[in-house]
Amino acid sequence: MNKLALNKIYSGKVRDLYAIDENRLLMVATDRLSAFDVILPEPITGKGEILTQISNFWFKKLQYIMPNQFTGETVYDVLPPQQANELAKRAVVVKKLKPLKIEAIVRGYLSGSGWRDYQQTGSICGISLPAGLQEAEKLSAAIFTPSSKAAVGDHDENITHETCAHLLGEDLFAQVQNKAIELYTAAADYALSKGIIIADTKFEFGLDAEGTLTLMDEVLTPDSSRFWAVENYRVGSNPPSFDKQFIRDWLMESGWNKQPPAPHIPAEIIAKTLAKYEEALDRLTAQ
Repeated sequence: MNKLALNKIYSGKVRDLYAIDENRLLMVATDRLSAFDVILPEPITGKGEILTQISNFWFKKLQYIMPNQFTGETVYDVLPPQQANELAKRAVVVKKLKPLKIEAIVRGYLSGSGWRDYQQTGSICGISLPAGLQEAEKLSAAIFTPSSKAAVGDHDENITHETCAHLLGEDLFAQVQNKAIELYTAAADYALSKGIIIADTKFEFGLDAEGTLTLMDEVLTPDSSRFWAVENYRVGSNPPSFDKQFIRDWLMESGWNKQPPAPHIPAEIIAKTLAKYEEALDRLTAQ
């Protein structure tokens, strides 16, 4: 693709941001894949398009709950036709927002770092849970377990509600917690009807020029969520997820020390990973 006639202002693990003007950005989902906070040498061709389609599906489906980042324009409104054609499935025009300095994580099941915290302390982010829960068990109600946003290359850290309220202010904290749980609950109920359990997810929020809380970045993708197939779910074990688990497992077995550079990934592992992303899109959007 020819170089965009826009100024690139940010390049993340997956997404690149370009300035359109003072109020709008072009957000492009690349095919880059990171594992253990290291960007891998091989892209997953087509992954950025799939992630964008999944996110767009959820943004539209959940827009009744709260405002989102979209301006109502498409890439054809801001790019020359050829570039717009090339980026139509992986780029979106969004409002310029002030991102909140936390990750809004909601958990409906006990898994991942939440399971590890529970084993050690009986709680997650300071929230006490009943004794005797098993790995992957469904919680009686979804819980909000925020984390701090780490600098690039560092790991996010779970924080308590008190710390989160101190960072955001009490009123904004309450808004974020309530909206995050409402979004998760609506999405989890829908996904379950399509054979997918959303065990947990991460939302990103920002404030617009008027200070309105706004849903941003990506929503409920296999990169930002833990998706399990209903047919593979068993309490007491960690089900395989619809994401880069094939690649993570291969990397763990390869003996890699999780420091850059990452090793080259075999083509069959890349193909299996892409197939899981495609399956998630197909299941969620099937009519």
